[in-house]
Amino acid sequence: MHTGPATGGLAAVSTALLAMSRRLEVHDVLRTIVASARELLDAEYAALGVPDDHGGFAQFVVDGISDEQWRRIGPLPRQHGILAAMLHEETPERLADVREDPRFEGWPAAHPEMSGFLGLPIRDGEENLGALFLANKNGPGGFTDEDEALLSLLAQHAAIALTNARLYERSRELTIAEERSRLAHELHDAVSQKLFSLRLTAQAAAALVDRDPARAKGELQQVAALAAEAADELRAAVTELRPAALDEDGLVHTLRDHVRVLDRAHTAAVTFVCDGLRALPAAQEEALLRVAQEALHNALRHSGADRVEVALARTPAGGAVLRVRDWGRGFSPSTVRKAGRHLGLVSMRDRAGGVGGRLEVRSEPGEGTTIEMEVPGG
Repeated sequence: MHTGPATGGLAAVSTALLAMSRRLEVHDVLRTIVASARELLDAEYAALGVPDDHGGFAQFVVDGISDEQWRRIGPLPRQHGILAAMLHEETPERLADVREDPRFEGWPAAHPEMSGFLGLPIRDGEENLGALFLANKNGPGGFTDEDEALLSLLAQHAAIALTNARLYERSRELTIAEERSRLAHELHDAVSQKLFSLRLTAQAAAALVDRDPARAKGELQQVAALAAEAADELRAAVTELRPAALDEDGLVHTLRDHVRVLDRAHTAAVTFVCDGLRALPAAQEEALLRVAQEALHNALRHSGADRVEVALARTPAGGAVLRVRDWGRGFSPSTVRKAGRHLGLVSMRDRAGGVGGRLEVRSEPGEGTTIEMEVPGG
């Protein structure tokens, strides 16, 4: 029978719940849950897996393992022994040594050694939102009844925090979709009438060019004026389409959020790293964001990669370099011209050149693809 959490444990749970309640992004909530669980139960390792639609994990967040260790461990199998089994359980699982469980399938060579194990599902009614795992209780004796009670309490509130975060993100995505729809209508209304007038005037000039060159010249002057007006209105509309987050939060935060959304939406692991980047001129930040978005779209749609990494770093001259690398099928340099048209490399190079930068594409069959864009300092 559970003895229930001690007073100190309740205070720790309260601190963890406050931390979760302050987070609105799903990825931040997941990391807060994992870190809180590991600290609360004084465990060496903690992890949280979110299910996909195929019996495995769509996301897997860890605490207690460094980024370098995690890279050496490699991609997590989509269905992984006792961990995946926990996605379908309704009760906690406590083991003195996880390696002796018949569902244990062994760890990758670079994985830390683990023995004591405590796992339980995070549920919202009938829906299983995820599974929370702890390993290697610090100190003698392993995980206890009180640990299990504390973790169960944390999981109940984690379900609320995770559900709220999902609702917030869905609401935000709907708002973005509505704003895009509004801007699309405005763009159509602002430019289409000008283009229609431009077409009619050009047709009139063509009809007059032989029999009345003077009038044709006047019509062509009108064509030029209408084209200039259309270009101005289009430029104004495109300026409005500049991501608001860039102005509010800057490139690093905006790109990190974009990567988090893609990581949740795709089975491939999409990661973001940034090394000492400072703010750049607005045009450069927008160009870097657009190229990153295009490169990510290509990697997730065409490469078949199970891992994509986005990296931003400051150059010695004060500029920035963006790298989007996938570990997918790649393509041969001999087909780069065809691939360039298919993957939008021409438009990416145009964006880089438009802000004084350069774009480089490196790819080999079976070796993945790296797209690198460098822009000078402001």
